[in-house]
Amino acid sequence: MSGRVVAVSARRGHGVNKTGQLFIRLIAGQGVEGDAHCGERIKHRSRARFNPGLPNLRQVHLMHEEFHHELNARGFRITPGLMAENVTTRGVDLLALPRGARVRLGPEAVVEVTGLRNPCVQLERLQPGLMQACLEDRDGVLIRKAGVMGVVLAGGEVRAGDRIEVDLPPEPHVVLKPV
Repeated sequence: MSGRVVAVSARRGHGVNKTGQLFIRLIAGQGVEGDAHCGERIKHRSRARFNPGLPNLRQVHLMHEEFHHELNARGFRITPGLMAENVTTRGVDLLALPRGARVRLGPEAVVEVTGLRNPCVQLERLQPGLMQACLEDRDGVLIRKAGVMGVVLAGGEVRAGDRIEVDLPPEPHVVLKPV
């Protein structure tokens, strides 16, 4: 499975709507240099309040551009970084990846997928109905469509146009759950 990086984004402070960058630097075991979620321990504010010592399984947020197109076709105005993703991808079915899949971004960086991004109320503040649009009920199973989260195994610079390669872990594959 291969694809391309469409855009890269970061934000020093917490919140959605990350700013597009020429490149981002991934740091092994940390995340995106200069981003609010960079660090070994959890940085997600609501989760850190309850247990700040948890490992940070949300160092990097990847979202597929194809989902942006789906949302735009439904009347939303979605651009790369708006929904807090660090890396906007094309051509990789992120939601179908198993836990432990390794996503190679460009010549050096490797992100291991840890789980699904759970859409939050901040999306609703961006555009009414956006949070609900990121959820889908398929025969009683709630599908979260707002991208995947991962940890940085190997650092490096990532920029728009970089090639994406995916290495699957050994079977049996574990289906992604929210992290």
